Amino acid sequence: MRLIRQNTQTSLQSSRYNAGLLKHFPVMVTTTLPDFKSHCIQLLDQAARQVLPDEVGVQIELLRPKLADHGDYSSNLAMKLARRLRRNPLELAKALIGALPDSSCVEKADVAGGGFINFFLKKTAKQQFLHAVLQAGDSFGHSRLGAGKTIQIEFVSANPTGPLHVGHGRGAAFGASLANIMTAAGYAVTREFYVNDAGRQMDILTLSTWLRYLDLCGLSFSFPANAYRGQYVADMASEIYQAQGDRYAHRSDATIRQLTEISASTTIDSEDERLDRLITAAKSILDQDYADLHNLVLTEQLADCRNDLMEFGVEFETWFSEQSLFDSGMVARAVQLLDDKKLLYRQDGALWFRSTDFGDEKDRVVQRENGLYTYFASDIAYHLSKYERGFDYMLNIWGADHHGYIPRVKGAIEALSLDPGRLEIALVQFAVLYRDGKKVSMSTRSGEFVTLRQLRQEVGNDAARFFYVLRKSDQHLDFDLDLAKSQSNDNPVYYVQYAHARICSVLGQWGGAEDILARAETELLTDPAELVLLQKMIDFTDTIEAAAKERAPHLIAFFLRELAGEFHSYYNSTRFLVEDESLKITRLALISAVRQILSKGLTLLGVTAPREM
Repeated sequence: MRLIRQNTQTSLQSSRYNAGLLKHFPVMVTTTLPDFKSHCIQLLDQAARQVLPDEVGVQIELLRPKLADHGDYSSNLAMKLARRLRRNPLELAKALIGALPDSSCVEKADVAGGGFINFFLKKTAKQQFLHAVLQAGDSFGHSRLGAGKTIQIEFVSANPTGPLHVGHGRGAAFGASLANIMTAAGYAVTREFYVNDAGRQMDILTLSTWLRYLDLCGLSFSFPANAYRGQYVADMASEIYQAQGDRYAHRSDATIRQLTEISASTTIDSEDERLDRLITAAKSILDQDYADLHNLVLTEQLADCRNDLMEFGVEFETWFSEQSLFDSGMVARAVQLLDDKKLLYRQDGALWFRSTDFGDEKDRVVQRENGLYTYFASDIAYHLSKYERGFDYMLNIWGADHHGYIPRVKGAIEALSLDPGRLEIALVQFAVLYRDGKKVSMSTRSGEFVTLRQLRQEVGNDAARFFYVLRKSDQHLDFDLDLAKSQSNDNPVYYVQYAHARICSVLGQWGGAEDILARAETELLTDPAELVLLQKMIDFTDTIEAAAKERAPHLIAFFLRELAGEFHSYYNSTRFLVEDESLKITRLALISAVRQILSKGLTLLGVTAPREM
């Protein structure tokens, strides 16, 4: 064990580390933020170059130890290298510590366990960090991790065939929060909603609405069991009837006979076939009116979707129409590109893509025997469009039921000679609702499901956004409605928001101007609870970067709960409005910085930071 003495000439500096800032930290001079973690990594890197010159470029990782006795940062570098070099890890760790350069902000480094290298920051370094936080203001926590890089994040992308349900809500909360986090990490983010406005699902919705409309016109037919049966379909039919009367009824005997025969036929092999025959009949009967109805229901559902998401705090830069891919010839061009590469073949009249050549479990149809392109063909064209728009990275956020779709899309990208490494696909598991300890039953096409709007009305936007990101996206989420509505410490969003409101209350009681807090004498922050809060502040930027790298908004939620917990403990044990003016200002500066970080973190998750509760 040895102390690392202050020597600014030999200490290493990253782009965000300023050793002089910590040596002499004048109030209100610079907004440069010390990066202690990067600094320790560079110290260790320099030591490794001296002790192990043949191991230049070895990756060094630092973790936050769970126990304070184990320091502020810990590295397993010695243990990782020892096996490869056939050396004793303890001896290697001691050698690395002995070669560490002097530092202005590291108090000491020691060896623990089987060869862990633990770094201990100077108390003054942590104390002085408070000024940097206050100076940075709302930009605190931002980084340049993704500077100069563009990323498109496509999420929700629900079929506009009905209201958004709670499953869509989780994808929306995850995607919007991640987009905010990636922006804070320096990326130029484009949020995109892929509108599935072409194909069979929209035809089913149009047919379903028309049949309900015919009921209102006094023309009743058997309603298909596999059509859309939700109340919203009847509502759309009613609106059309009120606005257009019986314009779309087409009351001829031939019409009535045709629909009756299809509805009642016992020779049709399946209900899906019956549905397709009804769709074909509707297109024939309505002729040009069919397009009008199709556009009416699409416009209605898309507008409802937009409004629902906007009220949820989720907005998009781009709403990309699937139909535009057909209208522009993009689908045909994508299929032709595959054909030019000899990757298509015709079988049973259909055109097949050799997706098994690229890791898929079976080949896929891109054009049916009737000449119509498949959904897969339009998906290929859509991803080709993404690449041609020049994004550095693309992230698709899909429901977990699309897991099997990943290899075929990745295969198509590889087949088009595009870089598959630029595309990432994240899966979001469904959210299961519980009320009174019992699972809330839901189905889909029957219309018996809990909508996102209903959830928001019951628990509020804030609780919904926070609860949705409490787990990794690929983990199942049990959403306790009763807990989400409770005003208790067990409710994580209430717990965090209450911490923010408590701080606002204290600052309001004080009533001073916040610029006074810049004069805080940070050396007065000596209580263990105060040092813990300072350490949490230091961790905030790393947490945002980790959340960006791991595509993990839940890390922000966890951080906020921990920070709120540390603050509540500090609040319950500490007086802030004391007679000692210097101590009062310093403590107020500390909690003001905590408030600032709580507000920033909640904003990243799309949650409000109330000033009173």
